[in-house]
Amino acid sequence: MGEHPRLHSIPGGRDERPAEVREPLWREVLGERLRALRQDQRETLAETAGRAGVSPQYLSEVERGRKEPSSEMIAALAGALGTSLGGLTEQVADDLRRRRLAVLTPVGRGLRTGPTLMALAA
Repeated sequence: MGEHPRLHSIPGGRDERPAEVREPLWREVLGERLRALRQDQRETLAETAGRAGVSPQYLSEVERGRKEPSSEMIAALAGALGTSLGGLTEQVADDLRRRRLAVLTPVGRGLRTGPTLMALAA
């Protein structure tokens, strides 16, 4: 038998289950960071892509998280935006850590910062 349509409107039913939140992929966060850097500098896709030696279409796909560029390509894009491969990698890693904490921390519950957590961190 199929599901009963009224199950979705009952309090506590299927519609009230929290949506599953997934961790973002490296390429998605990298793309967001590249786009933010480019837009902060008020550059077009064509300008940044030209300096990096890639097509604007390729850069657009990287920024949207659709392409996973090689480390050489990431270095070229970072250089075109005035940063280094290491600097860009650190920014992306920091974003991923923050988002991972957000995914692992249930809504409505803050991170514990008491002595127990501090002892575990030491």
